This record gives sequence, C-alpha cells and structure tokens, in this order.
Amino acid sequence: MKMALTMKDTFYISHGSPMLSIDESLPARHFLQSWKDKVFSLKPKSILVISGHWDTSFPAVNIVQRNDTIYDFYGFPDPMYKLKYPASGAPELALRVKELLMASGFKRVDEDRERGLDHGAWVPLMLMYPEADIPVCQLSVQSERDGNYHYNLGKALAPLKDEGVLIMGSGATTHNLRTLSKNMGSAGGVFPWALEFDNWVKDALLQGRYEDVNHFQEKAPYAKMAHPWPDHFYPLHVAMGAAGENAKAKLIHQSWELGSLSYSSYQFTSAT
Repeated sequence: MKMALTMKDTFYISHGSPMLSIDESLPARHFLQSWKDKVFSLKPKSILVISGHWDTSFPAVNIVQRNDTIYDFYGFPDPMYKLKYPASGAPELALRVKELLMASGFKRVDEDRERGLDHGAWVPLMLMYPEADIPVCQLSVQSERDGNYHYNLGKALAPLKDEGVLIMGSGATTHNLRTLSKNMGSAGGVFPWALEFDNWVKDALLQGRYEDVNHFQEKAPYAKMAHPWPDHFYPLHVAMGAAGENAKAKLIHQSWELGSLSYSSYQFTSAT
C-alpha cells in the first residue's frame, strides 16, 4: 500500500481581484505561476480550499465528481467568463473533512452536492496547478463567527496533512472594496491604514502571535477599515490553525493593487 505524502505546510493566498486570471501586469499572478518551481514542489494527493467567497451559517463541503467553474464576479472583461478550471471533485476528502469537524465538536456540517469552485479557488489554482489534475474540495467560512472559531476549524483539519492533502486558505489580507482607487494604484501608492494593518498582520504572524491574530478585530489597527466584513480574512485563521500552535509563518509574497488591496500571502510550516 502506497503511503500518502505528508504535508508539513499549509498556505494562505491573497487572491485579490478576479483580474488576476488575465492581467499579466500583476506581480501576484507571476508569483502563483512560479508556485511549483519556487514555493512548493510537492504534488498533493488532493487540495482543500477555504475561500472567502463561500460563506454559510454552518460549515459546508462541496461533494461533486467534477467541479464546475463559478463566475462569481460581475462587469469584468468577457474572456474571463470563458476560462475553465475542470479539476475533478474530491468527494472522499469532503466526507473526511465532515468527519473530522464533527469529531471535533462542530455539530453540523452541510453537504452541497452541486457547487463547483468559486473564483477564490479556481483563479489561484489555475495559475498554481494549470493542468487541473489534482482533485479539489471546498470548505466554507462562517463570517458571523470569529477568528478563534476558524482557528479551531483549522485545528480539526490538521490530520489531513498526513493524508497528502494541501490545505489552502484563499482570501485577501485587506479587503475593503469601497476604498479601491485606480489613481492611487497607478501611482504605486498604498493607503496608510492598509499598510499599517498589513504590517501588523505580518509582524504578528512572523512572531508567532497567533492568539493576537485570532482576536484581530480588537488588537489590529484599522481592522474594521481593512475588513468591513471578515469573510476574506478567516481563511487565514483556518490555514493557521491547521498548521498548529508552534508552526512557523513565512511571508511568501507581498504586493498591492488599487491602493488598498493587499496580496500578502503566507506559508505555515508545522513544528512536528
């Protein structure tokens, strides 16, 4: 019997704007395209994505044989709506996620047998694993809960790393769409509040202050400005929790778009 590859790492990817799918000028696009060569060379057995674009009252997994490509964005260039990421589903992984969560005290985990991949999943994956030959499952966030809840969600998923599963949170380190500015972005500028929040997150993660990050709404400067709604930040907490309390965080990419959209992305390496 072939032993599953052990994954020591979990990841949080800031997927930024859907334009990442076609805009060659974005540094984050080139970062993700270099994924297998420069960031993570192991090929996982399957991938679990926790995306800020799937927000439910209770944890939910998608159980499908083949993932449809969901175009959950509006008013973008036509070619983006023709892109496909035909990765197969991972129904066994989905049921394993449900089993682990329920064993850890999450009393209800829903099954969605129709949903495919939202752009928080397929846009980065299209760049990271363009062959679409790795099965993918999604797990939802619960934005009405807090960071600690999502950290514990991640902790429950930790055994998946020993089963060859790549756990990837996909969100945005800052996500206030009302503040996006083409003028600011074209000048290469970043709003001071966005920079301050982004730097606080970086310092807290690199120093291992995960408890502070769990309570970012009270601890971080400009938290409400950076995340008027926390759906795009909670995937970070899941990746962090899955790595374990003594995990080492590493900043693997940092760039900005439109003055306030951070692409800061992190790798968490388990201590054991």
